[in-house]
Amino acid sequence: MPELGSARVPRWADVQRRVRRLVPAPVRRADLWAFRTLARANIPLVGPTLPWLSRAANHSRLWAGIAVLLTIGGDRFGRRAAMRGALAVLVTSGVTNLPAKLLAGRTRPDPAIVPGVRRLARVPSSTSFPSGHAASAAAFATAVAIERPDLRLPMAGLAGAVAVSRVYTGVHYPGDVVVGSAIGYGIARWTLGRWPLADDTPAAGGDPDGGPAGSHRFVEPDGTGLVVVANAGAGNVLAEDPKQQLRRELPGARIVEAEPDEDLLGTLRRAARTARVLGVAGGDGSASLAADVAAEAGIPLLVIPAGTLNHLAGDLGIETVEDAARAVRRGRVIRMDLGEVDGHGFVNAASIGAYPHLVDDREDLEGRIGKWPAALWSLLRILATQQPSVLEVDGREHRVWLLFVGNGRFTGDGLAPTRRRRLDDGRLDVRLVDAQRSWSRTRVLGWALTGRLRYSADRRRWTSDHLEVSSQAGGMQLAADGETWAGPDTVTFRIRPGALLVLQPPVSSAEPR
Repeated sequence: MPELGSARVPRWADVQRRVRRLVPAPVRRADLWAFRTLARANIPLVGPTLPWLSRAANHSRLWAGIAVLLTIGGDRFGRRAAMRGALAVLVTSGVTNLPAKLLAGRTRPDPAIVPGVRRLARVPSSTSFPSGHAASAAAFATAVAIERPDLRLPMAGLAGAVAVSRVYTGVHYPGDVVVGSAIGYGIARWTLGRWPLADDTPAAGGDPDGGPAGSHRFVEPDGTGLVVVANAGAGNVLAEDPKQQLRRELPGARIVEAEPDEDLLGTLRRAARTARVLGVAGGDGSASLAADVAAEAGIPLLVIPAGTLNHLAGDLGIETVEDAARAVRRGRVIRMDLGEVDGHGFVNAASIGAYPHLVDDREDLEGRIGKWPAALWSLLRILATQQPSVLEVDGREHRVWLLFVGNGRFTGDGLAPTRRRRLDDGRLDVRLVDAQRSWSRTRVLGWALTGRLRYSADRRRWTSDHLEVSSQAGGMQLAADGETWAGPDTVTFRIRPGALLVLQPPVSSAEPR
């Protein structure tokens, strides 16, 4: 009778050998033939750049650099593309460089086949199958193309060149890069299930004066009657100056530049005295100030996206200066609601809790390290150190991490509002992240990172037309549309229905420019 435990346990090398034998012999021979053919070939023009490109993709440095450029130099679609690309590369690297490589255990090709001038200075010590470089390249390129279809061809070409470079420099077989690319592509598509594409349909609004109206009632097609206040402190250094674009698109408009140290609110009020339509070129904070001024003056507002975040412009379907010009020439005027808290109007959302402190912390750092690195560092610091606030919300006491109040119902179930279908529904979108239970911070962060925050018992959401919030600890730090201030110990959030007229471009992109 055999002794218990006498059965031979396969060694890991045996497991790897069995896995490799799952590939039919003709496929293995074709893979080897393709490697030898490409490794000995001389690719004209692009051949000399392939070794450099292969090194640039080490540790995903190439993709990180592109993500930074998309973040600081693009619109919100660029930022979403960078974030989706980073997520896809992170997951892909974990899959290819750990379980996949360990399971296959394929040795690297013989570098002697490749001409010495092409060989990498240091051959990777990891196993060959699948190619991590090709997988990350395909993951990043596919993820970026999901958010930015206009970049599909250049990103596919760059990812393909990185994949070819791994064979051309002799560190991978063609089969390694084909399977790696397939893994990266699949994971990039998988991110859509965790983080769906945003609905970019422009939000609807109310009819002004009980009936439809075109922007021509207020300004001429060349912009005569429009006064634009450009916030010089908004935007990014890589984008074209919106004032130059406006002068080309709307030569009849008057443009006033507000310097960073200038009173923006005062400049807007002076501009409104002579304007038939008040324009503002800046981010959401600038748009919020201009909305109050335009509503007070009873004139329409034109929002021109020129800031870091441009949520209101996006809801209106204005992604570029050209879209804003179309709103003047062929667009229409709609009515939208305005939110208000502590005497401050807001066009998107206001908040209490961790977010106002995050904004203050970011602004203290961004002059030294840049806005987006400062935002990331501040987020990590706030998550680690912020204590919950004890607030009474509509008569009920809560220990609160975050309280977001949106001007209108927003789509999505995240921590903060993102996109609206209507701008005149007369409701506040209230989202509260409760700290009542133990480990609530860790649970909420986990749900948020996995895109399943709606399942968290710590998240509460409802709608209302007003909201009373008070703190027994004294004054509260408030934020509205990215601007912060020290508020009193009791505040009321409310809606001002149809208080603002705004210009919106034609809904169809087929409208002539």
